[in-house]
Amino acid sequence: MKFYKFTLLFLFTALLTSCEDVIKVDLETAAPRLVIDGSIQWQKGTLGNEQKIKLSTTTGFYDSIIPTVSGATVFVTNSDNAVFNFIETTPNTGIYNCSTFVPAINKTYVLTVNLNGQTYTATETLKSVNPITNIEQNNNGGSGSDIEIKSFFDDPANVENFYMFKYKSNISVIPAFEVGTDKFTDGNQNFGLYINEDIAAGDQLDITIYGISKRYYEYMNKLILISVGGNGPFSTPPATVRGNIINQTNSANFALGYFNLSETDYRNYTVQ
Repeated sequence: MKFYKFTLLFLFTALLTSCEDVIKVDLETAAPRLVIDGSIQWQKGTLGNEQKIKLSTTTGFYDSIIPTVSGATVFVTNSDNAVFNFIETTPNTGIYNCSTFVPAINKTYVLTVNLNGQTYTATETLKSVNPITNIEQNNNGGSGSDIEIKSFFDDPANVENFYMFKYKSNISVIPAFEVGTDKFTDGNQNFGLYINEDIAAGDQLDITIYGISKRYYEYMNKLILISVGGNGPFSTPPATVRGNIINQTNSANFALGYFNLSETDYRNYTVQ
């Protein structure tokens, strides 16, 4: 399996650390757009009834606070017409909770967000995933001295599958991600690969594997392009990455983010 690894860093670091003066460039700020973080995750062995959806807006490049969105009506329906309401139980957090969600593999779900007279919808199918079977560590990976950690799992035969790995270590605030497909490894044992030159013995690494849809896989690949800088730090930025969320009231006033549903498996690993 070929996995694409990236770390989602939405902050720029200084290219020249020797500069004494901080240069602040005047940037045009577009009107705020709604951002919907609708990631439904069903960890194996749990009921999956506790779920949440986050609403926020875009903001200026130099702003350190991300505005949250309150006052929305948020619910998810499935193909059996069951309705799951998501409520902002703690005011002004932009986090909408549901304690009665019922996840089902291969079932289709529709997210609806009503806000300020606008209706946003997204449709996605909950994808399954096989569990992580074992984890192996190699202390001579990467350039020869990096710690390399492989998380193995069995891919189902004769089924097109797409995967995402999330790695969260105690030495980094921002997690790293991989996405992959079984196009060339259908039905075989596969693995996700994590390499970090800074991680050391005793550090903790949370590893999560997600079953994802083909469309979500393609969406994440676009984010990879942005995270690695395309053709270099001075290349033309790519267009805004659009997810599967549609504004049914005014298509020009589109929202950012994605609504996805995944069965997941999780392991905590202590680096040796």
